[in-house]
Amino acid sequence: MSRITLAQQQQAETGVLLALTRDLAGARSETEIEAITARHLGGEFKAAVALAGASLFVATAAYAGEVTIWCWDPNFNVAIMKEAGARYTAKHPGTTFNVVDFAKTDVEQKLQTALSSGTTDALPDIVLIEDYGAQKYLQSFPGAFAAMSGKVDYSGFAPYKVQLMTMEDKVYGMPFDSGVTGLYYRKDYLEQAGFKPEDMQNITWDRFIEIGKAVEAKTGHKMMGLDVNDAGFIRILMQSAGGWYFDNDGNLSIENNAALKAALETEQKILQAGIFKPAAGWTEWVGSFTSGDVASVTTGVWITGTVKAQADQSGKWGVAPIPKLDVDGASHASNLGGSSWYVLESSAEKDEAIDFLNEIYAKDIDFYQQILVKQGAVGSLLAARSGPAYSEKDAFFGGEPVWQNFSDWLSKVPAVNYGVFTNEVDSAVTAHLPELAKGANVDDVLKAIQSQAEGQIQ
Repeated sequence: MSRITLAQQQQAETGVLLALTRDLAGARSETEIEAITARHLGGEFKAAVALAGASLFVATAAYAGEVTIWCWDPNFNVAIMKEAGARYTAKHPGTTFNVVDFAKTDVEQKLQTALSSGTTDALPDIVLIEDYGAQKYLQSFPGAFAAMSGKVDYSGFAPYKVQLMTMEDKVYGMPFDSGVTGLYYRKDYLEQAGFKPEDMQNITWDRFIEIGKAVEAKTGHKMMGLDVNDAGFIRILMQSAGGWYFDNDGNLSIENNAALKAALETEQKILQAGIFKPAAGWTEWVGSFTSGDVASVTTGVWITGTVKAQADQSGKWGVAPIPKLDVDGASHASNLGGSSWYVLESSAEKDEAIDFLNEIYAKDIDFYQQILVKQGAVGSLLAARSGPAYSEKDAFFGGEPVWQNFSDWLSKVPAVNYGVFTNEVDSAVTAHLPELAKGANVDDVLKAIQSQAEGQIQ
């Protein structure tokens, strides 16, 4: 065998290896590398290529496997994650993705059961967790999820999303979709009542009620649909003022919670003013505005697709910032819902999973344009706002740049501590909401919620 010159080795390590990258990326051992190089080249370059291929193996083998992901909603989360996986695989051919579609409750149950039992073999590499439950998992199962601090630049995401996945100064998730809220309103009904779009900008909830009374008097339409057995509206109002059911240290905060009190007082004013159409459950609530019965809906951006599904209402809708509470720290921005991705510490593909999330969800601006157009998903990466899809004007909303507006409001959503027991306290709040319509003293309602919540979370 003739001696390999430096020039020949360089040729083998550059041009030849570039041609072999796809095959070598799938190799799982040095034996496979040698077989691949022998098959392609043989002869005197075999040793040099195998040596260089071993270096390539070190760089690629860690990122050459199947990443399993658990999530829910085939038309939203599942579809978006498949798009993300396809983008990563295009640049890393050795990595494939198995996106498993479960019902949301099944994901939560399987995750809870496995973590509680300590049996992590059946867990995925990545799992989707609703933001309200993030702290519950992080605090209940310390060490179960991989910290991504130092690997992901979190300064580029909406601050409130980063805070909810932070524990003891470490960040554990990849921020995903936002539930940033807006006030969707029927411009035609408002115009009939003598109001213009500018009259809906940056108003207070007291002004909203005044407008609602005028709209009903002039058009016969109630201002909004409201399910008095659902606390979602309360959560929107409370977070807009920087409050939650827990303080910054995670302690239950009900009786002396100024934001929660203002939220309950506002819902009571709406109930007593009679500007709402009662809705029992999700279907009736959605039907209240898709049918044209009410003049507005205040909720998360994810409802945009439902609003736009009513083609005959095109041009009749507008979107404004949500009204503001009359309390210190109140703003016109809030959130309802949203989820984020988490990597399991026990994952054999942990580093690969983190690299994937970082490359696509923390850096790929075009990805966010695609999921906005295809799924109506407003991501938490603030730089995505600079993309072309966000600046598009929407004819359905009379030419308003609604996505740009929502992304601007996203950066202003107050960060709060969702705590460990949001769902339990939410149940206590829901149980006492009907009392507001009967004129109950709000301070008494707060005491009742405090007492029930304490019993539920002990």
